[in-house]
Amino acid sequence: MSGPLTGVKILEFSGIGPGPFCGMMLADLGAEVIRLDRPQSHGRGNSMDFQNRSKKSITANLKEPETVIEILKIIKNVDAIIEGFRPGVMEKLGLGPTECLQANPNLVFGRMTGWGQEGPLAQSAGHDINYIALTGALDSIGRKGEAPPPPLNLIGDYGGGGMMLAYGILAGILNVKNGGKGQIVDAAMVDGASVLMTMFYSFKASGFWKEERSSNLLDGGAHFYDTFKCKDGKYLSIGSIEPQFYKILLEKLELDDERFNKQMDSSIWPELKSLVSEKVLTKTRDEWAAIFDGTDACVAPVLSLSEAPLNQHLKSRGTFVEQDGFMQPAPAPRFSETPNQIKHGPCKAGEHNSEIAELFNLDLSKLG
Repeated sequence: MSGPLTGVKILEFSGIGPGPFCGMMLADLGAEVIRLDRPQSHGRGNSMDFQNRSKKSITANLKEPETVIEILKIIKNVDAIIEGFRPGVMEKLGLGPTECLQANPNLVFGRMTGWGQEGPLAQSAGHDINYIALTGALDSIGRKGEAPPPPLNLIGDYGGGGMMLAYGILAGILNVKNGGKGQIVDAAMVDGASVLMTMFYSFKASGFWKEERSSNLLDGGAHFYDTFKCKDGKYLSIGSIEPQFYKILLEKLELDDERFNKQMDSSIWPELKSLVSEKVLTKTRDEWAAIFDGTDACVAPVLSLSEAPLNQHLKSRGTFVEQDGFMQPAPAPRFSETPNQIKHGPCKAGEHNSEIAELFNLDLSKLG
C-alpha cells in the first residue's frame, strides 16, 4: 500500500455527492475507507461511480439497536467518520457525537451538510445551487443581463463541501496526533462556499468589485479574461491578465488597434471584447491552439470531457487514468515519497462484510 494516509482508518456512512467525494479524496491518499451501506443495497454496485473507488463496503441495518452496538465496535477503532445526514439523524440512530466520542475519545466526527448543524435552515432540504445562492457566489457568475447559470455542483458540493470536510478531518486527526482530543467537524457548504469567495469579498471591500455580472476582471467583463467562440463553434479560453502576457495575446491575434493599449480601462472593455470576438471567429479552436501553443499568452482550448484525457499535456502527466476499462481523474495532489494510487474500482455493497467483521470482531448475524 502507498499514500501519505496509509494506516488511517475512516468509516463513511453511504450517501451521495460531497460525502463520498470526501471519502474518495482520503482513500486516494492511502486511507482505509470503509463504506457503510444500507442492507437493501447488498450485492449491488455501480462500477462507474468513481467516488467509491479504493473503498471497502459493509452493509448494516442501523435501525436495529443490536446493529448499532456492532457498528460502535468499528467506531472505537477508526480515526474518523464521515456522515452526511440531516442534523439529528445520527443522534436518533444512537450514533451521534455523544455516543461515538464516548466510545472513541480520539474520534474525528465529520459532518457534511448544506446549511450546517444549526441555524434557521438547518432542517431544510437543499442542493448545491441553493447553498451557493446565499453566499454571493452564484450572483457573481454569468453574463450581464442574464440569469446566473448553474456552475455544475462544483462550488457547494465539492469545493465548499467534500473538499472542505476532507481538510477538516485531516486537521482534526493531526490535532489528535499532537495530543489533542477527538471532536466534531461541522462542514457546511454555505460556510465552505463563502470561504471560497474570500478574494471577491476583498475586492468588494476595496471598491474593486461591481455587483453586476460580467463587469469585473475575472467574471467575463474583461476582453482578456473570457471564453470566445471559434469558427468551428468550439471555444477558446483567454486569461492574459499580466501586461507581458497581454502583449503576446495581441501579437498572436494580430490586433494593433491603439485602444488595446488601455488594457485596464473597463469603460472600453465591451468594444474591445467585440474586436477580440470577431478575430477569434476567423479560425477554428484547434488552429488557435496551435498558434498559441508554447507561448505565455495564457490561452488554452476549451476541451470536452471526452477530449480532456487525450490532451498531450494531461496525458504526459497522467492526469487521467484508466481503471477497469473506465477513464477517470487520477488521484491528486501528488507526493514524492508516498505516491498515491487507486487501489481498486468501486466495489459492491457488502462485498467486504466477512473481512470487516473479522477485522473488528463483529457478529455478522447482528448486522441485519
